Amino acid sequence: MKSKDYERHLDPMLLELNNVARWLAATGKRVVVLLEGRDTAGKGGTIAAITGKLNPRQVRVVALPKPDERERTQWYFQRYSTHLPAAAELVLFDRSWYNRAGVEHVMGYCSQDEYARFLEETPHFEHSLVDSGILLFKYWLAVDQEEQEARFAERASDPLKRWKLSPIDLVARDKYRDYGRARDVMFEATHRPWAPWVVVDFNDQRRGRLTLIRHLLDALPDYRLPDEPLDLPPLKEKPAKERFRGPVKPIKSRY
Repeated sequence: MKSKDYERHLDPMLLELNNVARWLAATGKRVVVLLEGRDTAGKGGTIAAITGKLNPRQVRVVALPKPDERERTQWYFQRYSTHLPAAAELVLFDRSWYNRAGVEHVMGYCSQDEYARFLEETPHFEHSLVDSGILLFKYWLAVDQEEQEARFAERASDPLKRWKLSPIDLVARDKYRDYGRARDVMFEATHRPWAPWVVVDFNDQRRGRLTLIRHLLDALPDYRLPDEPLDLPPLKEKPAKERFRGPVKPIKSRY
């Protein structure tokens, strides 16, 4: 999809996302969005598109590093639970507790018992979240291996994107089918009426973002509130220029 067409479709959705934020503030509802998928699928770009025009005090992104020594001794869901939303908040997880069903399992970072326990416990954990009033959305961003390889190559050649490549990513390139099998087992164990998975085709990232955001907006309850125009009263004095009389001065622009 061309950039011009993408922006034409995205702009009205950004207004709707702002309406969602106002609705959350008015109702105290809580929303959790999980974004999962293969490396390079487009999770970061999608999160940026959703959050770009929203209040960062109300909308949070959670992208946790690998657990430290203390966290490895906790109940598995514990470190994720601390990041769940309070009233009026939207929280987006850039990868989530489903790390255990994906990278940890495929790369051998957890035991078979830990993996089996996760698949058994997750539907109950998510049922508790939903019962508490959280609106939970789980998205899988799907990308073919040929397209994934093209994105890996782009990241490797672009100094501004090279930080996105980790040693684990390079090893994972040869485990495309293993990740696919792990995904299918994960879907079978955790796709439930109260917390269903939604798969979005992300071979075209712009089209995928639009599809995901549209689905999220359509799946939320009626979030439309009456418009409340904000009329600024006139200033009581003539507008003043900013002046600095102390030792600190603005730097001079080179542009």
